[in-house]
Amino acid sequence: MLQTISEPKIVSDLKVKLFADGADKAGMLQMYAKPYIKGFTTNPTLMRKAGVSNYEAFALDMLEAIPDRPVCFEVFADEFDEMAHQARAIAGWGGNVYVKVPITNTRGEPAYDLVRRLSHEGVKLNITAMMTLTQVGAVADAVAGGAPCFVSVFAGRIADTGRDPVPHMAAALELLRPVPSAELLWASPRELLNIFQADAIGCHIITVTNDVLHKLALVGKDLDDYSLDTVRMFYNDARQAGYTLQNGRKP
Repeated sequence: MLQTISEPKIVSDLKVKLFADGADKAGMLQMYAKPYIKGFTTNPTLMRKAGVSNYEAFALDMLEAIPDRPVCFEVFADEFDEMAHQARAIAGWGGNVYVKVPITNTRGEPAYDLVRRLSHEGVKLNITAMMTLTQVGAVADAVAGGAPCFVSVFAGRIADTGRDPVPHMAAALELLRPVPSAELLWASPRELLNIFQADAIGCHIITVTNDVLHKLALVGKDLDDYSLDTVRMFYNDARQAGYTLQNGRKP
């Protein structure tokens, strides 16, 4: 039975682990300074947006700065044999590295056999870009008895399609329950509330961008005070913009 989300809890009460999602070094280090950030995720899209030109140099630099929490780096090949080669190389960068492997290649061919092979070789994986419960069930079977792994279900993208991600993620959690080495990761959250939704269903991890994580300062804020802050923001912005009406009359 799903728990009801009511008043927000303080961060120290959360059971879900918070991972920071990004590829900006300054932003990652800012989050590394916060004890409640338990790990880090990134991907080639975020790296490209952040201006990263040398993938391996960036990764090794971040691992030197963040040696004691999980950090996830993704393969970028499209053929499974090359994915395997890249995954083994990336795994060798550090004991805290989880290798992100997409659930399919660009032709839609499932990566289940690759996931099984790597997991049972001892490669810690983050199986990424997952959406369906069929995918979760197949991955659960593939990683059973293998190395620790994260199973990343893109709840935010599921929500973008008009579907409620909460029961979907709860069902994914049940599929993974027989596999203690696998942790469900709520990926692509769209708002701070998603953290508390993930916590309420018992999701293991949620990965959140810095702009959403900064909103943690608002948790528990008095709503009357927040309302007043909003009114003052509108008023001050209008004044600073120099807005006027012509004699206050309709034209």
